[in-house]
Amino acid sequence: MFFLSPVRVGAATGEVALTFDDLPALTILPDQPYVDYLNATILRKLRRHHVPAIGFVNESKIDDLVKAHQIANLEAWVKDGMELGNHSFSHQSLNDVGAHAYIADIAKGEPVTNAILERHGKHLGYFRAPYLETGSTAATKDEVENWLTTHGYRMAPVTIDADDWEFAEPYDDAIARKDPAQQQHIRAEYLAYSATRVAWAQASARALFGRDIRHVMLLHCTRLNADTLDDLLKILKRAGLRPVSLETALEDPVYRLPDTYVGKDGIDWLQRWAQARNVVLPEAGSEDPPSDIQADYDRVDNDRQ
Repeated sequence: MFFLSPVRVGAATGEVALTFDDLPALTILPDQPYVDYLNATILRKLRRHHVPAIGFVNESKIDDLVKAHQIANLEAWVKDGMELGNHSFSHQSLNDVGAHAYIADIAKGEPVTNAILERHGKHLGYFRAPYLETGSTAATKDEVENWLTTHGYRMAPVTIDADDWEFAEPYDDAIARKDPAQQQHIRAEYLAYSATRVAWAQASARALFGRDIRHVMLLHCTRLNADTLDDLLKILKRAGLRPVSLETALEDPVYRLPDTYVGKDGIDWLQRWAQARNVVLPEAGSEDPPSDIQADYDRVDNDRQ
């Protein structure tokens, strides 16, 4: 049986790692200046607040727009002291393609990111699973995990997830339509929902472990997060969460617990631990995003898994 060490519990209190998926950008607007702006803005705000972060790359996106600009955006993350990780080449669903094709897509997503990191004396060591899918069968899960371990990867878990992608594409649409009122409305709903999800994650961790843990927050590289990052950081500060690197967050003993979850749903690690321990997590704060946001998302990009 695995026992969590009680030593230095205070060091694991009030900390969170910020992780951004889908670099160079998640957007419905195929516009290079738009992507350049959102990356520059996120990085500027991270620098200003002295916040470490890691961006997870889908290398297929590099050829979506101007390749040199896309690579420059990735390079800027590392130059600014951030980390980069692998989010697979084309963001395929493990449930759809199976372990063999999925592993091939992870490997295909390495070359550009690896080259950038090596130029700065770093190496590629973290993988974030698309849709948080880690295997619908034990055999599939084991095959992927064994490949990752053999190739020097550590899976990047998630404990705070505010479904920011669902707000981000309607926000892009409101910008494209030059609708500032709708932009403001989406920002307000997103920030309110994020505060709720942060509180739920903290309460859930305490229900599971009797203490605060070092959290890992899932965000995406979007214009919405570029425009709201100052306010998101205020939410984290009010919650008593100090940003730390992913490496530091994963030093918390909870991340040495085995991930025994097998299933099609891409659930966060709090839910995985709850299932393993037969713990009921709080209902308050577990609600889906507002119905108008869901409807807006389906209107602009109806691609739900």
